[in-house]
Amino acid sequence: MIRLQRIGKTKQPVYRIIVSPKHKDTQAGQLEILGTYDPVSKEKKLDVKADRIKYWMSVGAQLSPTLNNLFVSKKIIEGKKQKSVRITKRRAEKMAKEKAASAPKA
Repeated sequence: MIRLQRIGKTKQPVYRIIVSPKHKDTQAGQLEILGTYDPVSKEKKLDVKADRIKYWMSVGAQLSPTLNNLFVSKKIIEGKKQKSVRITKRRAEKMAKEKAASAPKA
């Protein structure tokens, strides 16, 4: 799986884009480092090896939803964006109740 590994200081995250087995922790080691992503800087720097990403995808590696959305927006790969945030049924019900309570009664 191709995913993000957090590095950097507290409140100053920088991420490595790595290839690692899905069942392993990102800090447990990786097969290859494919680039870096700095979301804190003004231009949100993204340095990647696009050819290596396409190679790993051709061999069967899957992208995490966050990376998929990032690569689609930066036009590194083609495709649709995926849902990267999951809302539980319980949270959805609570949000619906709050929305109904705050709606003006006519």
